[in-house]
Amino acid sequence: MTTEVRVPTLGESVTEATVATWFKKPGEAVAVDEMLCELETDKVTVEVPSPAAGKLGEIVANEGETVGVDALLATILEGEGAEAAPAAKEAPAPTAPSGGASVDVMVPTLGESVTEATVSTWFKAVGDTVAQDEMLCELETDKVSVEVPAPAAGTLTEILAAEGSTVAAGGKLAVMSAGAGGAAAAPAAATAPAAAPAAATGKDVEDAPSAKKAMAEAGINRDQVTGSGRDGRIMKEDVASAIAAASAAPAPAAAPAVPRAPVSADDASREERVKMTRLRQTIAKRLKDSQNTAAMLTTYNEVDMTEVMALRNEYKDLFLKKHGVKLGFMSFFTKACVHALKEVPEVNAEIDGTDIVYKNFVHMGIAAGTPTGLVVPVIRDADAMSFAAIEKAIAEKGARARDGKLSMAEMQGGTFTISNGGVYGSLMSSPILNPPQSGILGMHKIQDRPMAIKGQVVIRPMMYLALSYDHRIVDGKGAVTFLVRVKEALEDPRRLLMDL
Repeated sequence: MTTEVRVPTLGESVTEATVATWFKKPGEAVAVDEMLCELETDKVTVEVPSPAAGKLGEIVANEGETVGVDALLATILEGEGAEAAPAAKEAPAPTAPSGGASVDVMVPTLGESVTEATVSTWFKAVGDTVAQDEMLCELETDKVSVEVPAPAAGTLTEILAAEGSTVAAGGKLAVMSAGAGGAAAAPAAATAPAAAPAAATGKDVEDAPSAKKAMAEAGINRDQVTGSGRDGRIMKEDVASAIAAASAAPAPAAAPAVPRAPVSADDASREERVKMTRLRQTIAKRLKDSQNTAAMLTTYNEVDMTEVMALRNEYKDLFLKKHGVKLGFMSFFTKACVHALKEVPEVNAEIDGTDIVYKNFVHMGIAAGTPTGLVVPVIRDADAMSFAAIEKAIAEKGARARDGKLSMAEMQGGTFTISNGGVYGSLMSSPILNPPQSGILGMHKIQDRPMAIKGQVVIRPMMYLALSYDHRIVDGKGAVTFLVRVKEALEDPRRLLMDL
């Protein structure tokens, strides 16, 4: 029987990939889920597992070829050489105690376009008794943190991926002994803790397959490349950076990397060097990409918050009693932005190649600070939501963000973003775009200031507003109009009710 190996789903808006590396050759035996090849897109690297056990038949798409989603990559001849599969399956058998069935703890689905994660924390040690669905460990990806629950009640008998190690989606993390006879299993697994550190310290960090191929093609060794991955793992982009640096080195005009300032021995002893988390690395990369890609410009205005504050104070108790959520400022700003986006739709659009994609809906991103970094959960179809629904969604997403419980899906697909730096006391700032979006509104601190109103100086609660926009598709007139419409809607909230 022949089984086809096809290109998997590559992620949001990604339609094609390049075959980077084949790990198997035609005629070689493969086990179920064994990695066959690696695909590269403009966003991520995707490993393709074998859908069945057998022998690799024909390779249809060779290395270097471009393939679309669901395109045929190769064929598997099932049953031929399948003896290799049971052998691979039986490898964990010695770790299984006699007191109960062996249960594998696997890496869960990490989200669209995420293929690997780092084991950040183990909550249980080998020999510990665990209940079903009790948290065993936490994984960290470049976007979210994922907790791994116990698939069954029993005893943790072996940890296969120590803290700090990188694991692939669907990989094995640990082995459990199901059932109540956990105490007897602990001595049998006593050697496991010693084995894990040895594996972490006695073996070189495994570099990305695409990076290995790039180094081989460029004729450089790994000592010439600085890895940006976990524990110094070398990624494909690190190789590209090393090649670029080597070619630029002889040129006197090339701007050298800023060297680290000399540090005295006394100062060095008081420093602390901490590896950037995957999330922080991703934040840094995306923000820099935003600066490098978009023609970003910021326009400013100020808004008198008197009417919004009066309306909020008048109805906040009734609002809380009826809807079970507090009436804040974010729902007013969300409604005002939705109102303005209808008039200036290019602020809610994005560039795709040489096309402008206009969105006939508003998925509002609400930037939220968390202990691990800035994230932007998305309130979908905010243009169709009431004040109460918006406030409930913001409260729920904010709590999940602070607890690290947001899924990738909850942070994708936004069309516009609001960032409230005022909660931290910011009086004025220029927010940076969240690509591929074309606009982001920055809110700031409300401060009493003397204002000239109808020829008289009065004290009013004022807030500076900042709209950063992509000047490639949003002209100055559109940006200023958008900000003026937001200002008008907030200074006279009745306009929102009458769609003026």
